[in-house]
Amino acid sequence: MTPPDVTGLDLTGLDTRPSQVWGAVRLVPLVRDEPVEDLRLHARPYGDTTGLVEVRPHQAYVSYVPHGFVATWTGDGTPAAAYGTHLSPDDSPPAATMDLRFHRRMARRENKQRLRFLPLNLALEGYLSLHFGGPSVAWEEWSQHAVRQGLSPRAEEAYRGAEVRGLAEALRVFEIHPGQCGVLLYVADALAAAFAVPHPDDYRALHPTLLQDLFGELIHHYATLMPPVPDFRARVDDTRIRSLAGLRTAVAEQEDAWARFHDTTMAAGLLRHTYTWRTVHRMGRFTLSRFLPVFRPKEENHIGEAITDDRGRIVYLKTFRLSEGQIRRGHLLDRLAAHDWHLADTAAHLGLTEAQLGLQLQSAGFGHLLRQDILDGYRSRERTRSG
Repeated sequence: MTPPDVTGLDLTGLDTRPSQVWGAVRLVPLVRDEPVEDLRLHARPYGDTTGLVEVRPHQAYVSYVPHGFVATWTGDGTPAAAYGTHLSPDDSPPAATMDLRFHRRMARRENKQRLRFLPLNLALEGYLSLHFGGPSVAWEEWSQHAVRQGLSPRAEEAYRGAEVRGLAEALRVFEIHPGQCGVLLYVADALAAAFAVPHPDDYRALHPTLLQDLFGELIHHYATLMPPVPDFRARVDDTRIRSLAGLRTAVAEQEDAWARFHDTTMAAGLLRHTYTWRTVHRMGRFTLSRFLPVFRPKEENHIGEAITDDRGRIVYLKTFRLSEGQIRRGHLLDRLAAHDWHLADTAAHLGLTEAQLGLQLQSAGFGHLLRQDILDGYRSRERTRSG
């Protein structure tokens, strides 16, 4: 991979259309005026399987991997053909056992103009591998496990889309717009995921795959506990309408007002921040990358993956909203790495005592990285201070 680039997420070329609501689920269509013709995507189903991916020598990623995406492109700008998509029906009976499928790499070139990659898992593996090697300096506070094995094994939890209440029905009744190439998915008006593809035909074929995507703890809880969200209805002042042309103008104004509100308010947590981008694979004039946020505790944080063209415009996009616990873990690891894993320096930067930082690491699930006697000492110090 190439060194990271830091920039924002630009959805230029994808226009917002009025949302559709089902219970607590809101789906906001993204439409392209001009489809991308020289890159196409299709799904390659793997069934209801657990995937084991060899990401590096002696390092593997294990997760639910129901399908891969295959990107096909042309080198001269002429239209590319999608090979078609077939997905298993959602009502098929569950298997008695979960098969294990082995994959070589998250993204693997199959021929000169075809690349197979594992959607969303590519982004999630980028998050899980964050500072995976552990302490860069063997300070005395770190355990032998941390020094020798780093963060291995590292695990996070997520829910299948089929487990998110209301999502299956929302996707079933959703009206796909002409020219639609993507969707922003909200649960209780919290942005859960963004998904965009090059061509309307690709979107129609891949629309059901959202039910097989992974969603964080926050989104699952919102879908289960929160009430239905209100629909945003256009309001036209009929006393000002004198002709069909006037009605069209009023409707267009309402659509523009909704798009501005959505892009600047509802989607601001995704679009207004910068991300650290790493190139995964180059495909002619296209580039597959994944990105991580500058982890901001108690704010909205997303990870994701994208294919951009030679002008930097988004051709493919898939995102995952992190839970507060996942944000906190990313933030702590980033701050430690920025201070060469020196606990006292990191604690001073965060405005904490060294003992408080040690206990925060334990609370975040990283207690095993510290020597037990050091951790016991932190607990004793905090009990004395609070007593």
